[in-house]
Amino acid sequence: MWEMGLSSIGLFLRGKLFASLPRAVGLAGVGLLATAALFVALVRLGLPMLAATPIAAFAGGVLQPRLYKNLKYR
Repeated sequence: MWEMGLSSIGLFLRGKLFASLPRAVGLAGVGLLATAALFVALVRLGLPMLAATPIAAFAGGVLQPRLYKNLKYR
């Protein structure tokens, strides 16, 4: 399991994990922006930062597999 993770990290850093690296980075950016926007909205609604952080992080984690659903790997 450890070797598989290291291999995936190496392929990602060399730009050989995804068929379209710009699309993968763009989708990660979409997820990051959605998570940040949710965090800011929760804080502006009056939720303390310590409560808004895990809620936004969970929502961002749930969003990532849906964003990467149709992403092609090499």
